[in-house]
Amino acid sequence: MSYLVPSEFVTKMVDAGESKVHMSTRDTLIRAFMAGAILALAAVFAVTVAVETGSFLLGAVLFPVGFCMLYLMGFDLLTGVFMLTPLALLDRRPGVTVHGILRNWGLVFVGNFAGALTVAVMMAFVLTYGFNTEPGAVGEQIAGVGEARTLGYADYGLAGWLTIFVRGMLCNWMVSMGVVGAMISTNVSGKVIAMWMPIMLFFFMGFEHSVVNMFLFPSAMMMGGGFSVMDYLFWNEIPTALGNLVGGIAFTGLTLYTTHVRTAPKRTAVRPVTP
Repeated sequence: MSYLVPSEFVTKMVDAGESKVHMSTRDTLIRAFMAGAILALAAVFAVTVAVETGSFLLGAVLFPVGFCMLYLMGFDLLTGVFMLTPLALLDRRPGVTVHGILRNWGLVFVGNFAGALTVAVMMAFVLTYGFNTEPGAVGEQIAGVGEARTLGYADYGLAGWLTIFVRGMLCNWMVSMGVVGAMISTNVSGKVIAMWMPIMLFFFMGFEHSVVNMFLFPSAMMMGGGFSVMDYLFWNEIPTALGNLVGGIAFTGLTLYTTHVRTAPKRTAVRPVTP
């Protein structure tokens, strides 16, 4: 069958988390770099489609192409390892420790950021002809989004910070569902369909994805966005990453693991006593 039942694909989730914790530093960084770069290209592709067609919905429909490519190539996003690696610890897999998980998160963060930043520089160069012209409609849109999603939140103080955190939770609820969805199917078309649905939803709803933002905000600053690095970190990247962490573990990882691996005792039927 091309479909795996939950008890099977949740075991695959734990196996994947274990393998990522034990992966070498070199491989982790390379895979994370490529994931960040591909997702950044998908983000600028979606923004370009939205600007040129006037339809943000169409941009959201097409954005998941990047997620599908990077997942099928076996590359790693921070949002995915946030959800998968703690399951290996809960399952008491050999050699999986808190230190190992934190090491994996740190390496994936660095790799994702380096990949996203590389594409941000390349696209800013392309859109401005080597920083010699104005960035045009696409660049202006990216710069405007950068300002709205930093200074726009800052205007509301703590409530704005918490809003980003909750948007980050909702984002990785959907993104991690995409990761799991790809494990449900054993053929490429099934994986793509299962990934496409939740990724499209998160993008259209404007939820906050830490790796997408690693591209969006540096790119926005290069193309005239009126905010600082500290604005980006405090009013977006930090609460977004924390929200991604909580959302991925709580809404997807733990719910599937506790009900399909560490299941509660089954209820035994009580048969009526016949006289």
